[in-house]
Amino acid sequence: MNGPPIIPPPPDEAAAVHTGLSPWGLFRRRLRRSRAGLAGMIILGLFYLIALFGSFIAPYNVSVPDRVNRRYPLAPPTPIHFRDADGNFHWRPFVHRMRLVDRDRGIYEEDPSVTARIVLFPRGDPYRLWGLIPMDRHLFGIEGTEARLYLLGADPLGRDMLSRLIEGGQVSLTIGLFGIGITLVLGLLVGGIAGHFGGWVDVLLMRLVELLLSIPALYLILALRAALPDDMTSVQRYFIIVGILGLIGWAGAARVIRGMVLSLREREFILASRALGAGHWRLITRHLLPNTFTYVIVAATLAVPGYILGEVGLSYLGFGIDEPSTSWGLMLKAAQDNSTRLATAWWLLLPGVAIFFTVMAFNFLGDGLRDALDPKAKR
Repeated sequence: MNGPPIIPPPPDEAAAVHTGLSPWGLFRRRLRRSRAGLAGMIILGLFYLIALFGSFIAPYNVSVPDRVNRRYPLAPPTPIHFRDADGNFHWRPFVHRMRLVDRDRGIYEEDPSVTARIVLFPRGDPYRLWGLIPMDRHLFGIEGTEARLYLLGADPLGRDMLSRLIEGGQVSLTIGLFGIGITLVLGLLVGGIAGHFGGWVDVLLMRLVELLLSIPALYLILALRAALPDDMTSVQRYFIIVGILGLIGWAGAARVIRGMVLSLREREFILASRALGAGHWRLITRHLLPNTFTYVIVAATLAVPGYILGEVGLSYLGFGIDEPSTSWGLMLKAAQDNSTRLATAWWLLLPGVAIFFTVMAFNFLGDGLRDALDPKAKR
């Protein structure tokens, strides 16, 4: 008998059936094949791990106003030594005190008469880990207070660049996650409701989306910031930036999710669930929205860099995080103010390097996830 032609499944799906792989196992195998995606995941995992334990890893607590050290403006990275002046080798590394000899040109020299050993888990500046646990132990530091350990140099106020880079990462990296969280919650909710109900509900919600998309995001942010009081704390500024970025970005996600729900609501499994008496809320939350998660995961990883760059831009323009707290954008502003020193104080551009690697890592991870979650992929 001549029956309908048998269409073989894609190679990955056939291999998954043959080897007994679950969809999760198939996804992991595809993701492992994406070297760029794995590289992005490793870089982001390292960055977020450092940000999570940043207060412990940073050798100094630079968010306290009295941690300014006027004796070390734009100090270069501290040289680490294993041999003393007599040529004797020491297993424990040490540093010499740095002395400013030419303030106009920013020239420092080492003072061998004052040395300090680098040790693990020393007592140092007090802080609260995750804002809850009072501690004064740091991952590494130096013995004594005569010398300073600046592995990545110092900023114009003599504060450790490594500590500020870690603290700025805590702000810039988490703003991206919280901002995309607000965007996806609102986008899923509005897009799911509009696509499921249709009719006047769809028309009303989509006109609201189009209204938000027609508003220039930058001018809206500047107008909202101008209307806010100037005496806000850094914590208040942080949450306001998160809220503004999240509320601006959800409209585009809602439109895409609405289109996906419109294509799903007439599928057989949705019609069967509706025939069995499933209510609107169950259909939306248990059947429609879960089938959009592939797009949501990929869109989230590709959109987070936009929120990070948004915070960087606001802080660079002076509308974001303020001193004594810091972010990568605020640190780049310091580099602009000292543009004549960039030829010698190159470490002022390190926040830009961190932003570059973070954005590229998110893009690599997003591409890897898109390939791993694509059912038509043949890799």
